[in-house]
Amino acid sequence: MYFAKNIGRLALIAAMLWLTACSGTPEAGTEPKQTPEQTPVQTPVQTPEQSQEQTPVQTPEQSQEQTPVQTSTASAATTESPQETVTSSMGQPQDLEGLPPLVEEAASTVMNSIRNKDMQQLAAWVHQEKGLRFSPYAYVDTKNDLVFTREEVEGLMKDSTKRVWRTFAGSGDLIELTFADYYKRFVYDADFIQKAEITVNKGLGQGTTINNLNEVYPKEQYDFVEYHIAGIDPSVEGMDWRSLRLVFEKIGEDHALVGIIHDQWTP
Repeated sequence: MYFAKNIGRLALIAAMLWLTACSGTPEAGTEPKQTPEQTPVQTPVQTPEQSQEQTPVQTPEQSQEQTPVQTSTASAATTESPQETVTSSMGQPQDLEGLPPLVEEAASTVMNSIRNKDMQQLAAWVHQEKGLRFSPYAYVDTKNDLVFTREEVEGLMKDSTKRVWRTFAGSGDLIELTFADYYKRFVYDADFIQKAEITVNKGLGQGTTINNLNEVYPKEQYDFVEYHIAGIDPSVEGMDWRSLRLVFEKIGEDHALVGIIHDQWTP
């Protein structure tokens, strides 16, 4: 009876040992469960610094170098195209030498020759057939104003002959002067090159003397350029204004000088 009890206890202990052994041995085909301590080792978590090292961020400069933008090239090509078109349509620059000058250009050349007393250049502009008329005042006197041919104009500055150039406004005395003296008094008697206001076919100076320029020189056939100085001495309040009008006949697209009209304040 005692032996039978001991056998039963041994069998129970053996069974418990066997169950304990089975529970500690993993079954075939099953993976052991990872503990929390093993997980960081097998699957490390990348820190922000490690992530940036493995995947570098491209700077704007690197991005532009690696991926060039084609839009700029296309835009530049588009910008160049109109310029090429203009160049091809315009061709080579025109040679303006020998072309008829505008009346403003003609007047500028004539005025410079007057200031410089270059009578040879002045004569070159004189009308070959009608010559050059000098009028001391705004009224053009077709009967008494002196007219000179191109050849005569060229030698006027050296001519010592005294001529009557009409009469002085106010006194009525004869204007009897050499051309050199007439030039000082009724041609370049002010700095028209530097100080004058310039207009084309428009009068600026207006005094008591009748201005009949457009009657003698109709605008359909003639152009005139006026050089006007409103005043020289401020103390006289404009009573010393001056004008010099250069009259040109239109010859096709060219111009020929036919008149030099001086004008000023008159009593």
